[in-house]
Amino acid sequence: MGTLYLVRHGQASFGSDDYDRLSELGHRQAERLGEYWRERGMRFDAVITGTLRRHRETWEGIARGMQLPPQDVLPWPGLNEYDSEAVVATIHPEKLPKADTPELYKAHFRLLRQGLSAWMNGQAAPVGMPSYVDFLAGVTTALDHVRDRHHGAKVLVVSSGGPISTAVGHVLGTSPETTIELNLRIRNTAVTEFAFTPKRHMLVTYNTLPHLDGPAYDDWVTYA
Repeated sequence: MGTLYLVRHGQASFGSDDYDRLSELGHRQAERLGEYWRERGMRFDAVITGTLRRHRETWEGIARGMQLPPQDVLPWPGLNEYDSEAVVATIHPEKLPKADTPELYKAHFRLLRQGLSAWMNGQAAPVGMPSYVDFLAGVTTALDHVRDRHHGAKVLVVSSGGPISTAVGHVLGTSPETTIELNLRIRNTAVTEFAFTPKRHMLVTYNTLPHLDGPAYDDWVTYA
């Protein structure tokens, strides 16, 4: 039996002109996860990441923390996040103001929840995005690849909240509404663990932060 670890990227730059890069805290979160794994002798037989900058930077931080030499990484576009602005635009076509207050932040995620529901139920087609059926296929083919190629191995996937919650929803057979709630509560650098055989994946843990356990890291826990 193998083990698949799925890690959401570190804190990105929500509300800035370029979300797709880690904040200073995001870099520290990723490196701290690597340190935690190094302290426990963790090694991975394979590493797969989405192709977004925040995925690459998160993996680089983990590798620094683990003090790893250069390692081959398999880029997997199907592990990239959906376009949240395009999803929101299906519900609210006017451009939203910068989410720089708690009220605007909550409004953004309320609209995102509605847009995700419409997209996942086939009621909306966000501009420039695949259908949800195709998005799901991008995630499930990654799971299939792990089962087919890495039986008995330890595999790391670095991705985003959408693909990771989609993977969990697929494995557990949850409703779209439940998958959305999983998505919107996943934390930065949270670890989700699957056990897997050549036939299936089995959820072991979801959205855990063992590397940030303790008072010293109370203000390191973030969601965006």
